[in-house]
Amino acid sequence: MAHMCRQLTGSAASCVGWVGVIVATATNDWVRTCDYTVATCVRMDELGSRGLWAECVISPALYHCVALNQILTLPAYIQTSRALMILACLLGLPSMLLVLLSMRCVRLQNDSMEVKRRRARVGGVLYLIMAVCGIISTVWFPIGAHQAEGLMSFGFSLYAGWVGSALCLLGGSVILCCQGLDPGTPSRDNSFYYSRQRGTATPLDPPANHAKSARV
Repeated sequence: MAHMCRQLTGSAASCVGWVGVIVATATNDWVRTCDYTVATCVRMDELGSRGLWAECVISPALYHCVALNQILTLPAYIQTSRALMILACLLGLPSMLLVLLSMRCVRLQNDSMEVKRRRARVGGVLYLIMAVCGIISTVWFPIGAHQAEGLMSFGFSLYAGWVGSALCLLGGSVILCCQGLDPGTPSRDNSFYYSRQRGTATPLDPPANHAKSARV
């Protein structure tokens, strides 16, 4: 039961983290740039918001965005962050499916516990890759924006990316940590056989000795 609870906790944390990564990728409020205070920049229509896909200008009566379509002329930090965040979003679906199929309550034809453990390990590793991609993107992007235009503050999208990456890292680690030896499956070292002649339980010997004892 404890093993199942840990796996469910890791799966839930990873799924919530995946949603956070998708929100961060789809929205454009990553960083806000301004050379003055917030109030001054808003009055002068110079408060800028930048994301992976657009640059926006924020003012009391206007919220105008310009799409970043010039792929070849974009800075390297934007292109790299785009690629990593898209990869993290795409890895979420196979990760979730593998972890769900590794649950004990889900049974497929010719399924074994070893196959389920392998699925869980692969799913956990994919969640960790998602976390690494999200962390690199959400750390590199504000650094690049600060060097290019002068960073004033972080936006909602960046916080969503940080939280999502942290949850994917936590969930993937929990899933991998609970994939040791299944306590419900006895190992060969702890197995016993019953001897009719002596009427006692004896530790299981290698197959040759066991066959010899059975013939007696």
